[in-house]
Amino acid sequence: MNIIGIDVSKAKLDCAWFRDENKVKAKVVANRLDGWEELIKWARANTGAGISGLHFVMDDCMDAGGRAMQEQLPRPRARIMRIWQPGCMTTVQTCPSPILPLCPWVHVKHYAQSLGGRTKNDKKDSVVLARYGLKECPALWQPAPLEIRTLKALLARLSAVGKDLQREKNRQEKAAATDMPTFVLESIRQMVGHLETERETLEKFIGQPIKQHNTLKENTVLLESIPGVGKVVARQMLMVLGSHQFNSASQCAAYLGLIPVQREPCSSVKRRSQLALVPCG
Repeated sequence: MNIIGIDVSKAKLDCAWFRDENKVKAKVVANRLDGWEELIKWARANTGAGISGLHFVMDDCMDAGGRAMQEQLPRPRARIMRIWQPGCMTTVQTCPSPILPLCPWVHVKHYAQSLGGRTKNDKKDSVVLARYGLKECPALWQPAPLEIRTLKALLARLSAVGKDLQREKNRQEKAAATDMPTFVLESIRQMVGHLETERETLEKFIGQPIKQHNTLKENTVLLESIPGVGKVVARQMLMVLGSHQFNSASQCAAYLGLIPVQREPCSSVKRRSQLALVPCG
């Protein structure tokens, strides 16, 4: 199995492939569409394998600022999907190869610590990812359906507009209690009105992908039948369930942070259980 570890940064991709157990071949390409294409050519030339024999393991979140890097995940995913469009090579949705696992950053971080390495850089991270892929065989990644990606984008935009609206309302309240010029008050009022209109428009758009797809519509009905679950929670759950690959309900609950974590290192120490997020593939 030809597994290639890819450490993704904003400008470049650091790649590593184990030629044998202890010999690593490295490659750096630009994080652009032509860079991904160059990577495919390099991998095929060095491994001698066809496109179906190349397995890529990626993780954007190994750095100290990894949590912020999660916001950039759609960028490399989008480039992957563009490379595998029909007429270019193949499609991730319809072909299981190449395998593109996106590993939970906590799993990879702990795995890297278990190796005892001290050096930390992009090249070393790509080697750790390649070794992790060889040893752990992480779950395969598949892009979420188009309707889920649309719903996710609309919900993200609605959340951003809601936060902007609350900030403007706070400014409006503060301005009304102080000696603020009239044109400033009018500017804030206009902005509040515009954001409220935008929020209403987004609310209407969010319902469209749900109504247009029977699966989403049926799942919404099922979710809203749960006591305490309304429209807002139901559509958030639709997005979570549709954009992650959960193997069981307990795995989904762990992802949401609803599973108690026990910490009892010995019989004499019994710490109180607490809820904690568990990263899932």
